[in-house]
Amino acid sequence: MTGTQRREQLIEIGRALFAERGYEGASIEEIAQRAQVSKPVVYEHFGGKEGLYAVVVDREMTILMSMVTESLTRNRSRVRVERAALALLTYIEERTEGFRILVRDSPMAAEEGTYSSLLNEAMRQVGQLLTGDFSRRGLNPELAPLYAQALVGMVATTATWWLDERTPSKEVVAAHLVNLCWNGLTRLEADPTLGTD
Repeated sequence: MTGTQRREQLIEIGRALFAERGYEGASIEEIAQRAQVSKPVVYEHFGGKEGLYAVVVDREMTILMSMVTESLTRNRSRVRVERAALALLTYIEERTEGFRILVRDSPMAAEEGTYSSLLNEAMRQVGQLLTGDFSRRGLNPELAPLYAQALVGMVATTATWWLDERTPSKEVVAAHLVNLCWNGLTRLEADPTLGTD
């Protein structure tokens, strides 16, 4: 095996083990054993467990961020909401281990490269889209970040639930999310108030 092939093998083994046991439950010893190499080989490539974990998280974040960003920038209006929800659910379906790693607490004190930072970026992008939409519709654009938080939070929470449920299909889940988001957005009141008894 070449050095590059060995590195890829260790990344995939680490990814599977981190998803299965979490950062704390995974060990360099087991990673090396599964790869049929000695521990120094793992240290040589990554410097330790934290280095391997950082590479795994970075790769997963890159893939997920590109899927979500592409869905938010290439489409218009309702299709954006559909594609964004479906992108997250597709990522979960295709890269379940990666998503399990991302939603766990990171052992590193990092502001970037976490699921939380991805959600913050998605909220920023959705907020920008809603700001323009709110302005065109005569709604207060300063409230767009509030709605972005609510929309992204709803999709993220549902996606985390679907991680273990897997039923109904991702297309049905996305359709229902969009139904709630879109129909709610199209009927926004300019000055909502709480009902009184």
